[in-house]
Amino acid sequence: MGRSQTTYLELGAKDGLYFEYDPPQANKATMIFVNALTGSTGAWQAAVAPRCREAGLGTLCWNFRGQADSPFSPDLDLNAELIIGDLVTLIRQVGPPRPIVVGLSIGGLYGARAILAGAPAIGLVLLNTLRRIGPRIAWINDALLAAVRVGGFPLLLDLYLPLLTNEAFQAENRSKYLTASAYIPQDPKHGHFKLMQAAGSTDWDLPYQRLDLPVLTVTGLQDRLFLDQGEVERLRARLPQAKHVEWADAGHLLPLEHPDRLADALINFAKGLDGHVE
Repeated sequence: MGRSQTTYLELGAKDGLYFEYDPPQANKATMIFVNALTGSTGAWQAAVAPRCREAGLGTLCWNFRGQADSPFSPDLDLNAELIIGDLVTLIRQVGPPRPIVVGLSIGGLYGARAILAGAPAIGLVLLNTLRRIGPRIAWINDALLAAVRVGGFPLLLDLYLPLLTNEAFQAENRSKYLTASAYIPQDPKHGHFKLMQAAGSTDWDLPYQRLDLPVLTVTGLQDRLFLDQGEVERLRARLPQAKHVEWADAGHLLPLEHPDRLADALINFAKGLDGHVE
């Protein structure tokens, strides 16, 4: 199938959401993809979303305010509450049939909170989302922002991408990185910088027991930055209707590392929800 038609949801004179929507075939679900903090629709549209559409599923990909083609007022705080509210608004405006919310990393948190805030959904997929912000991860989050402040996103990627991805991705993509002759501080007015800055105050203490709908959690065991296996298992146990999958050969960035396997997992999860009522 071809690429989605692009659309824009205006939220104000200087604010809006860029999104790409393809409706599903009759009686099929719609996968609503929620980016990671500095992600974009391209991460899903490269392989995962087209595979879902080939299986008859609908897809809705979108960018947060501050991400590509989603403008924001300069004085706006791009915090979790804003992003969650935008997702609820987008789902209600587009009205995709039989929504399944799929979130990568912090995107899973935003998706879960949108469902708790009333967004309709028949299922939820959490990709490397489950974590507690203890001293270690709080330190990492602050260090990520510090790296961007000093040397922009090229420095962040050079420092941390080997810790976020699996060995196969590292071997194939190593030549694309460590190429900067000089690292340049990121403009603090840039949307991605503002998103990272606001993310430090995000509340990760989800009431998991209230997510009483079918949930799929996928954990990449080669995530050497955010993964704490004990915390993942503890949080999984609080989900009333969850299926759990671990991938030994995957890191944190599943749509980049294993797009076909991820697409298969999403398609199978959606098949298991056939007949499930919103």
